[in-house]
Amino acid sequence: MVLIHLVAAEAQRDEVVRVANAHTVVFQCSDADTVEVAASLVDRLTADFGVWLVVSKEYSAQVAARDVATLAAIVPLRHVVVAASSQSHEHAEVLRALLTNDEVNFTNSVASIVGAYNRPAPPAPIRVWSYDDERLVSGDDVYSKRDVEASDAGELTYFA
Repeated sequence: MVLIHLVAAEAQRDEVVRVANAHTVVFQCSDADTVEVAASLVDRLTADFGVWLVVSKEYSAQVAARDVATLAAIVPLRHVVVAASSQSHEHAEVLRALLTNDEVNFTNSVASIVGAYNRPAPPAPIRVWSYDDERLVSGDDVYSKRDVEASDAGELTYFA
């Protein structure tokens, strides 16, 4: 499988839909909130879709998990890439832990969560990836950056 990181402006939504319906895309909006723009694609996406989220102190993995659960109820969300200035793997663990209907009691180097719920869980499983040094990692799967190109849809980075 190839995952394509597509960075595009909000005004390029039509092109994003065209590419996303033909390939497995993880979308990141360059000039607006990625989750809000992805939600605006409701009823236009016919293939599995993903989002690329940059977590930080201002946008924690816990808040990203809430956004992902909501977005998954709207679009066919199957992939989430978690990027961070450091410890992206740990942030991805937090997001992964919060995508269930179960009570979450979880601690790692970036978060300590006790008795939390993030209901409802997404209607279909979501693969959570971390972005680390030009690689995508999810469990035992590691995808490396293969190619970058500019298109009418935005910048496309291929991972395989």
